[in-house]
Amino acid sequence: MSENLDLNSLLKGQLFFSSESEDEEVFHQDDLIQLFPFGVSLTTDTQRPFLLLKDNTQELTLPVALSPLEAGITLGQFNKQHLPVSPHKFTHELMRSLDIKAVQAVFVQIKGVSQFIRIYLSGHPTTNSIKVKADEAMSLCLSLGISLFATKSFINQSKLLNAQIDGLTQGLLKNQKILNQNNSTFH
Repeated sequence: MSENLDLNSLLKGQLFFSSESEDEEVFHQDDLIQLFPFGVSLTTDTQRPFLLLKDNTQELTLPVALSPLEAGITLGQFNKQHLPVSPHKFTHELMRSLDIKAVQAVFVQIKGVSQFIRIYLSGHPTTNSIKVKADEAMSLCLSLGISLFATKSFINQSKLLNAQIDGLTQGLLKNQKILNQNNSTFH
């Protein structure tokens, strides 16, 4: 199979989703904006690290919350470091041995505080895509060199989600400081 397959090529054949969901964003390939890794924000407080993805004009930014472990691995992938031990080596070898290629990844859903990404595959006999939480797949996507896409609507929803999470975090930090002050007066 050609390495330059895109979603349009996949849609010409039968398309089977491994975990189809009615809550996923409906999109056309023409609506997708390709995103590129821009940086990883690492913080020392209780906020989660974020992978920042930008479009080629650097006008649109998609923040993807990561766990601290995934952020560290993603940072290594982002910097194109050749780590002595790669957590994705087995996945690379398995996919290569089965002649399965990851074609592209599209952000498709926000559920609660989680973003979901659908990774489109070629070469698998029954499955053309897999939907996973984005915070669990970013380092793998970067490691495999998968092109990342989202719609403008998804990018805007993610910014709103990020603002809500930041507001909750700030509120929790503020309330924690107040609780600590109140507790210290009772001792």
